[in-house]
Amino acid sequence: MNTFILGIDPGTRKAGFAIVGRHDGAVIDRGIEAIDELLARAKTLVERHEVETIALGQGTNAHALGAALASLGVPVRLVDERETTLRARSLYFADHPPRGWRKLIPLGMQVPPRPIDDYAAVLIARRYLADVGEPTDVL
Repeated sequence: MNTFILGIDPGTRKAGFAIVGRHDGAVIDRGIEAIDELLARAKTLVERHEVETIALGQGTNAHALGAALASLGVPVRLVDERETTLRARSLYFADHPPRGWRKLIPLGMQVPPRPIDDYAAVLIARRYLADVGEPTDVL
């Protein structure tokens, strides 16, 4: 049976989230939620999927959000989120390659047409999975 990691990219007003398979890193669900709605969404995700760990990016608002998420009864681990925004852009364009005249513009010069916090959350969850053997901060 596959268990899952809930990756969260916290921000001030919104947060990206992603449910990623523990054994294969496959993305089951992802989205972006307002911070004041995130705890309710996380609770639903934890109940719907067998989430074993919440991987929380250690950026903006992480400690306050981590304390709230800990109330869900799932371990919360802080994960280094350096360069996730840049890598999230690449992941977004891998899923949504530019079409038409946009194919002529180098990807490094393009900006996704929507927020990509959910893709950053995927990367945070996958980074946690890659680093599972190393010590992490526990909330």
